[in-house]
Amino acid sequence: MSSSATVVPLAYQGNTSASVADWLNKGDNAWQLVAATLVGLQSVPGLVVLYGGVVKKKWAVNSAFMALYAFAAVWICWVTWAYNMSFGEKLLPIWGKARPALDQGLLVGRAALPATVHYRADGSVETAAVEPLYPMATVVYFQCVFAAITLILVAGSLLGRMSFLAWMIFVPLWLTFSYTVGAFSLWGGGFLFHWGVIDYCGGYVIHVSAGIAGFTAAYWVGPRAQKDRERFPPNNILFTLTGAGLLWMGWAGFNGGGPYAANSVASMAVLNTNICTAMSLIVWTCLDVIFFKKPSVVGAVQGMITGLRVDDTLGVFHTHAVAGLLGGLLTGLFAEPTLCNLFLPVADSRGAFYGGAGGAQFGKQIAGGLFVVAWNVVVTSLICLAINLLVPLRMPDDKLEVGDDAVHGEEAYALWGDGEMYDVTKHGSDAAVAPVVLNTDLSFAAHKQQSDRGEAPLRSFANLAMKPWTTAVSLLLAAAVAMAAAVAAGEGGAANYLVFVDPPPSGVVCTAYQLSILAAALGSEEKAKGAIIYNYKNVVSGFSARLTPSELEAVKKQPQVNRVLPSATLSLMSSNFDGIS
Repeated sequence: MSSSATVVPLAYQGNTSASVADWLNKGDNAWQLVAATLVGLQSVPGLVVLYGGVVKKKWAVNSAFMALYAFAAVWICWVTWAYNMSFGEKLLPIWGKARPALDQGLLVGRAALPATVHYRADGSVETAAVEPLYPMATVVYFQCVFAAITLILVAGSLLGRMSFLAWMIFVPLWLTFSYTVGAFSLWGGGFLFHWGVIDYCGGYVIHVSAGIAGFTAAYWVGPRAQKDRERFPPNNILFTLTGAGLLWMGWAGFNGGGPYAANSVASMAVLNTNICTAMSLIVWTCLDVIFFKKPSVVGAVQGMITGLRVDDTLGVFHTHAVAGLLGGLLTGLFAEPTLCNLFLPVADSRGAFYGGAGGAQFGKQIAGGLFVVAWNVVVTSLICLAINLLVPLRMPDDKLEVGDDAVHGEEAYALWGDGEMYDVTKHGSDAAVAPVVLNTDLSFAAHKQQSDRGEAPLRSFANLAMKPWTTAVSLLLAAAVAMAAAVAAGEGGAANYLVFVDPPPSGVVCTAYQLSILAAALGSEEKAKGAIIYNYKNVVSGFSARLTPSELEAVKKQPQVNRVLPSATLSLMSSNFDGIS
């Protein structure tokens, strides 16, 4: 019986093979890959899940997919040209030369990054390279996930109204003309790097850039629909918590990977990151209890919603731009000299509170922050204006009204409610009454409105299992609307519409309440008397009325009105409350 020698593949032959070079430190390489993956998990699925859960139901799919698309698009742009613009050979004091980062020789060779500043005999500056003990492919990966999360943070300011096509164009343009400038200037050997501005792990490059760019883009795109601004409840707080948890754990890689090695600086960064995150959550929760008497989950995750004129959907400006700028400025005050000497490019760096050159460091931090802010305001504005020449930045109003179903033809949940377009292939002909659909939607509306008002749910409503008398009530309501619709046409293009309104305040007579809304819109109590009023236990409220186009617009502008539908669409009578999310 013949035997053959066992052959060990080259990749596992220790330092004798090309895949395990003499300079490779497996521990450093393993940690840097894990750190990069943790940062990637902050985006996918972290922010994808968080965005999908923290927005109104009708925007869940769109918001999550904006984040996922950005992550994918950045990857392709990064390895094709953007990495070398951020960390490659110098082209300008703010930019590297654009070229692919796909060459095998580059990727398997030892990594090289700007590390320290040296002065030649003639006084000119050269940037010495630090060479981490792992391949360049690891660095390309690590820096790519940083770039990707920055674009996803920008998206947080634009959710719920930016055209997806415009977003597809915006991502590569902003990565190319904005992110790469900040990255090269502060990290890749650019002028702020040589000057000694401190940005340990992205306070300026990532957070200030994302916050300012998101805020600026939100200005050019415009605000969300008025009803979305007035009421934008999370559709799934558990998803929001899951995404927040992934963000928290991912910060270990975000800040722990900054030193490019598994060393003591990485250990301190990871520990400090967790302490700061925990303290922030606890302080905000305590403030919620003190001022609002309830511990808000969304408040703990996101922070307060600002009252700015620019509609910043998820508060990216204050959670990233303000926080990042504050972090950079406080570094100029409190940077500890011994720790600075461990990783900073300029010797004897220190905060102002430590004397010496500390005052100059604070000035550098101010200048660096102002440069990042100014660059992002100008470049983001130019990008938005250029895109708007090609495609609209903003979704049309009909899509803003519907949400996911209009933009993607998909919905986050199999519930017929806020944001779903009526589809006869799903719900049957709009000329016929579908009792099961009607009852289901009436039940859903009742339960939801009772829940929003903090009341016990109506036991008489049972989804898809309604008692005969409740079915009869529903059909009577439908019949009333059908009778109104049968009074067909009128002069001036009038048509019959079904109008859903907020339930009347406690103690207010229902009929008078609904008639007052219609009278305010029509400017006449006499005209309003022709409406058919319906109300069920102050849960499902509204009226059916014949309206001209101008009267219809006036009705829609009333703040108590939730939804207006053609009343001939009988099976829709209680399915599309805008207040239901």
